[in-house]
Amino acid sequence: MAATNVVEDIGVALRTPRSIRKTTLTNGLVVLTERISHHRSVSMGAWINAGSRDEIPAINGISHFVEHMVFKGTTTRSARQIAREVDTIGGNLDAFTGKESVCFNIKVLDEHITPALDVLTDLVLHPTFTPDEIEREKGVILEEIKMDEDNPDYLVNEVFTQNFWKGDALGRPILGTKKTVSSFNQQIVFDFYREQFTPRNIVFSAAGNLDHESFVDQVEQHFGQLAPSVSTPFPAPPPAARPHITLRRKKSLEQVQLVLGVSAPHVAHPDRYAIYLLNSILGGGMSSRLFQTIREDRGLAYSIFSEMSPFRDTGSLCIYAGVAVDKIQETIRLTMQELTRLKQQMVSDSELKRAKDQLKSNIVLGLESSSSRMANLARQQMYFGRFFGVEEITREIEAVTPEDVERLANALFRPEAMALTLLGNLGEMNVERGDLAC
Repeated sequence: MAATNVVEDIGVALRTPRSIRKTTLTNGLVVLTERISHHRSVSMGAWINAGSRDEIPAINGISHFVEHMVFKGTTTRSARQIAREVDTIGGNLDAFTGKESVCFNIKVLDEHITPALDVLTDLVLHPTFTPDEIEREKGVILEEIKMDEDNPDYLVNEVFTQNFWKGDALGRPILGTKKTVSSFNQQIVFDFYREQFTPRNIVFSAAGNLDHESFVDQVEQHFGQLAPSVSTPFPAPPPAARPHITLRRKKSLEQVQLVLGVSAPHVAHPDRYAIYLLNSILGGGMSSRLFQTIREDRGLAYSIFSEMSPFRDTGSLCIYAGVAVDKIQETIRLTMQELTRLKQQMVSDSELKRAKDQLKSNIVLGLESSSSRMANLARQQMYFGRFFGVEEITREIEAVTPEDVERLANALFRPEAMALTLLGNLGEMNVERGDLAC
């Protein structure tokens, strides 16, 4: 290992029992590990710190396309050889693309770290992107786009998002469009790959029964020869949310799908724990206000919930529901009443405590597997550049007061800032801005 690599023992620095360490290679690539000695598994992932929102409009969907294409063969392995080698060691190889990252990951027994790392790094470093495979995969992705367009849950979210972040990359679909995907060729794919798959844009994380120094040595053998990134893209200003009302009529649907949303704090905002608690109280579980009022008390919907979607510079808080067309107006009215109640009546200490306990439980339970810990390490590095231990997060959650929740509710739930999308057999239904008063 090069002597100039930067090594930090994060676990010791934060006085936590978790054995987390970080090494920055000389070319800028970050390696993170968490040793979990009582586990027999190891999960590792190569995270690209860029996703669909980092694409220009003409190549929308290219991140997701590249994610698919790396599995089609490398300079030393065919797609079939990749599958056989992973199956031979009993591994689970996977990948996914998000708005702000792409991840290639594998989970294996601790005795198979070396062969698993060899396959994973080969995918990331040596894809061939042959023209024949590109053409075949374009057909696969186009079918995936059609499939998702037939899924009302997916479609209503896409319609809402595209109108909410209108004109910005954040509003464009991760899969791309029929037009953009059809235009991809080998040159486009390679150009994007070389631009994004650079050392300073990669975080390599691992969790399980492994030794940090030995793992870093192996990662460096694969990635150490990559040249440092030439430049860092200048960050674009945060997109402005558009408070639209969109009614998409689709006669074939039995239910009307509803999304009601507002812009919310970004992922690293000081109010992030307060907004998570507000979301939990509003629609985060079976005891939430929306679930109790709209499903349990009135029987208007089978599924209703709220969800936070935080990004690096902005975010959204959205309410989702599926209801009969003749119940839409009542559902909207009751939802607005619950938003008004959050703005005008301070939550009780007991209700806030339930939300805090739920949030803390979700965090702890979410760290029970090596895969989730591997992902947690990478995301904290990409968004914060540091690691937050459970004790530190718990203190931040406990510090949130009822006044904080009320303040955020008043800041977020303004009628003029709300966006609404309805998808279904709407007939002559119409919704006005006045219907969103709260």
